[in-house]
Amino acid sequence: MMKKVVSAILLVTISFTYTTAQQGVNEISFGKGLLNYVSSDSTFSIKFAPRFQSRFNTIWSHSGSEYGKAESQFLVRRARLKFSGWAYSTNLKYKIEIGLSNKDLGGANAYTNNAPKQLLDAVLMWQFAPNWELWAGQTKLPGNVERVVSSSSLQFIDRSILNSKFNIDRDTGLQLRHKSLWGSKFVSREKLAISQGEGRNITTGNLGGLQYTARIELIPFGEFTKKGDYFESDLKREQTPKLMLGYTYNFNNDAVKTRSGLGSYMNTANGFFQTDITTTFTDLVFKYNGWSVLAEIAERNAENAIAENEDGTATGDIVHIGRAINSQIGYLFENNFEIAARFSTITYDDVVGIVNPEQYTLGVSKYLSGHKLKIQADITKSLINGLDDEVIFRSGFELHF
Repeated sequence: MMKKVVSAILLVTISFTYTTAQQGVNEISFGKGLLNYVSSDSTFSIKFAPRFQSRFNTIWSHSGSEYGKAESQFLVRRARLKFSGWAYSTNLKYKIEIGLSNKDLGGANAYTNNAPKQLLDAVLMWQFAPNWELWAGQTKLPGNVERVVSSSSLQFIDRSILNSKFNIDRDTGLQLRHKSLWGSKFVSREKLAISQGEGRNITTGNLGGLQYTARIELIPFGEFTKKGDYFESDLKREQTPKLMLGYTYNFNNDAVKTRSGLGSYMNTANGFFQTDITTTFTDLVFKYNGWSVLAEIAERNAENAIAENEDGTATGDIVHIGRAINSQIGYLFENNFEIAARFSTITYDDVVGIVNPEQYTLGVSKYLSGHKLKIQADITKSLINGLDDEVIFRSGFELHF
């Protein structure tokens, strides 16, 4: 079924691209989308921008006394079809993103109708007044900045362990967004969201309560060039220092998963274990003259971390509560070659009983056309509870039309 859907999408896109090109209205260039069309009566627009990431990974695991033989893997990490534009009015925008790789499609279960989770984004964005937007549909929640940055615009091969274990990811619901200008440069952005609370592509209805997210961003020295606070590396080489300070508060009422909207369901003998989960993020982005810094602190708490049956016996599921830190710094040379370093660590609360990971990463990138076409490599030393765990070498490229 999926092959038929993808084939139909590609066939329609190719046909539409050829037709509009013949009409002379499909003026495009690399990095601006494979298709970029505005209707002749200006009632809609569509941009089609496929992309994929290919990887080569090598891991040396530590046995307790020495590192063992390397294990290697070739992988298509992401392959996606992205559609965006506006409909009826330029004030009504939309975004659709579909995942195609096996990594994108994982997680099928009874709560997603046993179907691959191929839909990433399907959201309408209505600018109903100056500096005000109302979003509706499925998309990323206004969480930690590292997660909201597109996976195509990262400084390293992939995001940190803070993000993989603490982010609040995508959900379905409503978001209200506002931007304010204070004086000549100081900008603040306020974002509120109400969502289902169980992540993307859920078809079984709301099993727990709703999820509430609030985020505030302060940009004291003026806005970044071309939204540079939401792509990593200082590709625009900011001529004056630029800084963003952000804070997110997320409350998931009667959550039924071990990581709020992510993780595994906490099943009981007669349904689901429910508990209130709170997640907070404090983050910082700084850029100036080729230098870039990103720093994050995450914390998750739960009313009851140990899931129980109605008779008080433990189910075996535990909410992953604790704290995490991620910090990274990079410098972009004039030839668009970058070197970057990252430190990430997680400290789980004792009640969780999960090992505490720590990672040190050194990465290099060569940007051939910004984040649209780049080659990257990084090497990571990973520790568990302070002891050697593994060394990971990763390399790959991004191609984004």
